[in-house]
Amino acid sequence: MTNYLLGIDIGTTATKVIIIGDDGRIYAEVSEPATLLSLRSNWAEEDPLEWWDNLTRAIPHCLAEAKIAAHQISCVGLSGMVPTLILVDSNGRPLRNSIQQNDARSHLEINYFKTQVDEKKVFNLTGSAITQQSIGPKLIWLAKNESKKYQQTRWVMGSYDYINFLLTGQPVLERNWALESGLFDLHKEDWDQNLLAIAGISREQLPPVHMPSDVIGHVTGQAASALGLVAGTPVVAGSADHVASAFSVGVKENGNLLIKLGGAGDILYSLDHLDMDERLFLDYHDIPGLYLINGCMASSGSIIKWFRNNFAPECSYSILDDEARNIPPGSDGLVLLPYFLGEKTPIFNPLARGVLFGLSLQHTRAHIYKAILEGISYGFQHHIEVLTTHGLKITRVRVANGGARSQLWRQITADVIGFPLEEVAHHPGSSLGAAFIAGKGIGVFTDWGEIEKFIELKATTIPDPEKHLKYSQYFSAYKKIYVDNIQNFNRLADIEGVTEQN
Repeated sequence: MTNYLLGIDIGTTATKVIIIGDDGRIYAEVSEPATLLSLRSNWAEEDPLEWWDNLTRAIPHCLAEAKIAAHQISCVGLSGMVPTLILVDSNGRPLRNSIQQNDARSHLEINYFKTQVDEKKVFNLTGSAITQQSIGPKLIWLAKNESKKYQQTRWVMGSYDYINFLLTGQPVLERNWALESGLFDLHKEDWDQNLLAIAGISREQLPPVHMPSDVIGHVTGQAASALGLVAGTPVVAGSADHVASAFSVGVKENGNLLIKLGGAGDILYSLDHLDMDERLFLDYHDIPGLYLINGCMASSGSIIKWFRNNFAPECSYSILDDEARNIPPGSDGLVLLPYFLGEKTPIFNPLARGVLFGLSLQHTRAHIYKAILEGISYGFQHHIEVLTTHGLKITRVRVANGGARSQLWRQITADVIGFPLEEVAHHPGSSLGAAFIAGKGIGVFTDWGEIEKFIELKATTIPDPEKHLKYSQYFSAYKKIYVDNIQNFNRLADIEGVTEQN
């Protein structure tokens, strides 16, 4: 008899639900759009109750598509954005919109936090540099700017942690939220009291920390009624979305690399020992004993969407690809810096801006479009350059997410980084990893390697050596353009009063 598992992904642009079986089949997938709110420059928020509302529609639809009954679901697993920040009151309601991981409002608080600590010691303690992603500075911002709401906070949670809470009534944090918060002692696997004090948060406001496959509770009657599930269905702690996504495409051995061509640009490298670099993030792998060194570019595919919506609304992405296909490498001297929401890794500069450098009258819409694809790929190469400084070898590169369907974007990425790209056919993303983790948590799967049942490779994109050499020259220019403009980014922020915003 087939065991069915429900996976949920709380994503930036959509809330996704999947049903898989222990036979290696995907039985149903449903997606509901989520709304990213940017009320001010460099702000990024979402409404957590919208995610829940999405699930009230998506889960019944997914069950119907799979043609199974709710009682056949053996377990539920979640993944989501991390470290999203949600303030929850004593009644379990969010006090405000979430503050997303790529929100850059707290740069003044980041600077303050840095004055209170030894940055090097904090990095060695937590594995996390103090950046726009750090939870501590965001908490300080909230205490200063929204003090009433902050004082009403009973729990601080992440995205999928909050949905887990609504599902089970149990407040929990999955351990990668803890690790990426920048407040967690990596070596003791416990909160650091000094960092909590600087952030102005107590241990009592932080729920218990769990491993991904831990069963943390069961679906309550109220949640079951709202979602069309059966009360008592087990729920596991779940996973950070990028970690679950990497695992579910087979990044599970030392040297495996994943590039995600999505709204944000993720790059993840699996290794079997602890290695840290201040320019990158560190996560626990879903597989115990492994780690993921990874980076996240604040915007990548979102730039492509912005360009099309504003400058080519009549065109499909495939048409834009066709227009740009014959533009030479380097777009005839056009270089894009993809810092449209500031930047996270590897430069950690919330004041960085998008730059289109080298424009001339010969350049067309196609040149600009291709320069966008190239600029994003230079961002991935920047991360790979950091890995190579540690002597880390890349044994295999896989590519996934919506952008992987673009042959042009895949080819440009392969040409820039100089490695073959294995495209995963129909990769559902983090929701698949979440569903598998649910099965692992209750013993439906006994070996992490069983994820291979769900992976099908499509095409392999081979890099062109001559184009790679050309792109290496442009990549050097890309880095230099950023360095040369750091002070200009700061000047723009001063002129706009960004550095004075509360």
